[in-house]
Amino acid sequence: MKLAVLLLAAFIARGADPLIEKGYEHFYSVEYPESVAAFQKAVNAKPGDPNRRNHLAQALLFSLMYRSGALESQLVTGADSFVRRARVEATPEEDRRFHAEIDRALELTRAGVEALPPDWDAMYAHGVALGLRGTYNFLVKRSWLDSLRDLTAGRKLHNRVIEAQPERIDARMMQGVHDYVVGSLPWGYRMLGFLTGFRGDRQQGIRTLQLVAEKGADNQVDAMILLGVAYRRERHSEAAVPLLEELERRFPRNFLFIFELAEMYADQGRRDEALAALDRITERKKSALPGFKTLPAERIDYARGNLLFWFERWADAIPPLRRAAAGAERLNLHAAQMSWLRLGQCLDLTGSREQAGKAYREAAALSPATPQAREALRYQNSPFTEAMYFRMKD
Repeated sequence: MKLAVLLLAAFIARGADPLIEKGYEHFYSVEYPESVAAFQKAVNAKPGDPNRRNHLAQALLFSLMYRSGALESQLVTGADSFVRRARVEATPEEDRRFHAEIDRALELTRAGVEALPPDWDAMYAHGVALGLRGTYNFLVKRSWLDSLRDLTAGRKLHNRVIEAQPERIDARMMQGVHDYVVGSLPWGYRMLGFLTGFRGDRQQGIRTLQLVAEKGADNQVDAMILLGVAYRRERHSEAAVPLLEELERRFPRNFLFIFELAEMYADQGRRDEALAALDRITERKKSALPGFKTLPAERIDYARGNLLFWFERWADAIPPLRRAAAGAERLNLHAAQMSWLRLGQCLDLTGSREQAGKAYREAAALSPATPQAREALRYQNSPFTEAMYFRMKD
């Protein structure tokens, strides 16, 4: 899984409640409709609990991100700036429902935040709601300044919680995420007035996430996932692999963890293990295991073809990429375009220029405004060559 968008949204106190636990069991198994339904039941049972509102808002956000392909794109996993990212599209109803839960969570906690002394649980939940809204502004609205304001305000609240309750390790999640995100921003963004006092520090952010992963309670799993994101961005796949292996063991229905693990093996040049990881997904789908039954076979074909492309087995990559591209309607937009783009590149590299041109046209036609479409159009005019491939690989 390109674990990207877990980066900013998971700081939520849970507590021992069967509905909440069921909601997160589905959540970590990429079963977002079931997760939303479980959290909605939890809200209905205790509508005055702001944590439940936050749980539901988080599940709603991840549901639309998964549908948009954001959990599998290079959304925040690359080494480039956080702010140059494609938009996650939400329907009007998704937008309304998400904000209804966030607004209610903020309303329910405001009095506790303003009380003297404050209600620390309310302050924690208020900070979580701000973090979720900041994530939504970042990914859906592409409102960078509003996003940073919310995330910074949430971090300040959680700082106060930690000062009062230093043993509350889970509250340090926001600190770690904020330090890492701000430390990854272009210099101009770090000069913004509301970031005064927060210069950001990627390495400190990683150390804080490591602490939560080791000693946290509710946020331990989220910290592991976030560390995987950070290690990927910092090009430390050797540190990401053990985390992903543990996450696969704990959440065997989550095929995104296995896709990401395959890519991490590939980054290390461990070709056989990378392909074996994809074989596990194929076998679990054939066995109709929960979580794998509805996974499109084309998604596995795209992953296999993409890995073979990077292993320089261009001819071997063509059949799975053809299958993926032929079933592009069953893929999210990112995977569909990349299937056609990679197919065109492999065809160019194996001397089939005319077929490559057709593949590039198909990639661009799916959505002309995306970076993948612009890249495909470039290769229509100038063939993709081995020199280009090795420059990409470097």
